[in-house]
Amino acid sequence: MERRLPVGIQSFKNIRENGYVYVDKTEYICRLLSGSKSYFLSRPRRFGKSLFISTLESYFSGEKELFKGLYIEEKENSRGRDAWTKYPVISFYLSGGAYNSEIGLDDLLSAVLEGCIERYQLDRKSIIGDTLPVRFRSIIECLYEKTGSQVVVLVDEYDKPLLATAISNPKQEEANRQLYKGFFSVLKDMDGYLKFVFFTGVTKFSKVSIFSDLNQLNDISMDDKYSGICGITEDELEASFRPEIELLAEKHGMSFDACLARLRKTYDGYHFSGEGVGVYNPFSLLSAFEKKNFRRYWFGTATPEILIKKLKESELSLSTIVDGVAASEDELMDYRIEDKNPIPLFYQSGYLTICGYDDEFGIYSLKFPNDEVKYGFLNSLIPSVLGQGGQENPLSLKFMLEDLRSGAPDSFVIPEGNLHTNLDLTDRGKGDLFILRLRR
Repeated sequence: MERRLPVGIQSFKNIRENGYVYVDKTEYICRLLSGSKSYFLSRPRRFGKSLFISTLESYFSGEKELFKGLYIEEKENSRGRDAWTKYPVISFYLSGGAYNSEIGLDDLLSAVLEGCIERYQLDRKSIIGDTLPVRFRSIIECLYEKTGSQVVVLVDEYDKPLLATAISNPKQEEANRQLYKGFFSVLKDMDGYLKFVFFTGVTKFSKVSIFSDLNQLNDISMDDKYSGICGITEDELEASFRPEIELLAEKHGMSFDACLARLRKTYDGYHFSGEGVGVYNPFSLLSAFEKKNFRRYWFGTATPEILIKKLKESELSLSTIVDGVAASEDELMDYRIEDKNPIPLFYQSGYLTICGYDDEFGIYSLKFPNDEVKYGFLNSLIPSVLGQGGQENPLSLKFMLEDLRSGAPDSFVIPEGNLHTNLDLTDRGKGDLFILRLRR
């Protein structure tokens, strides 16, 4: 009997109560609790950030039964009478919202606060303030006074309201940024009321107030000991998904080891620190197991329009991206929307990953993590750069490979007038030919 795989499911409670396969990440909660109390984590989309936030929410809500058999259960039970303490939790899930609307972000934040008032049955007369920041502060104080416990604040995908508007609606992006500045800066002076604070996002916007005002946030995005907090490690893959690997191998007439090697080549290769563990893309891996096919699942979930725009604006050639680039840690983690350098956004979004680190100079080497990203990106880049009009796109890596195999390299031609970009698309990458052909 095939097992239930949590493809696209971001609720820890849903996974645990309904018998889905779960890769135990609760050891990382123990690590977080033994350190500071306020954190920021950057990871690409669909890498498990929302699921980890949901896991934290269940843990701090004292939902002990959901953690039965997991790493944290024994650790928590050993704490005696202090085990499974329940705290009031305010969770902001910001991955979806009408952020191009003038009141979109305001409405979502207001809805979260209203839901908190109802869930904890707070006395509305005790909540003061007409503005969002003042109400947020007042609700935290009321929660503390009513429960006698410090408050946990969890913020998932904090940057979505900014990324969603950065290219299409810069005026609204600035308005959303200013709303953030007042709202989350409330946390800065409330240390005595707060038990734990955790922010996630794809990018770390250098000018957003949570990083300037909340200087107590511990950024663990490139910390070796948290490198496997999201994604699936090699050890986790073989320990948790052997039945799925065997079924996939059987369908494609492959040995177990051959199937594992193809999974590794297609979906593995992500590194988020200099010496940390590597991880597979969890969404693609689970999708491959569910569909029993090796396809570009993660890349197909969204078109990288902002990445294409950044690459067009930059002075980087395509071959430079393919061959690999270098950047310092400050560059990788300091994103400015007005900066034409696309490398920080490419890295934070998961299109480039760390493949080496020079400790003497503090420089990271970056490249495409795997075949899914490399060929998915190139297939998206080609029509975006050369255009495809209203007809079927005549440019395809499939045709390129067919002609190479049949010994017809002369078919690779790009009319000079078609190159309306500073990208040198006739460059060759190491081990890969990226000359484009025009279907005749």
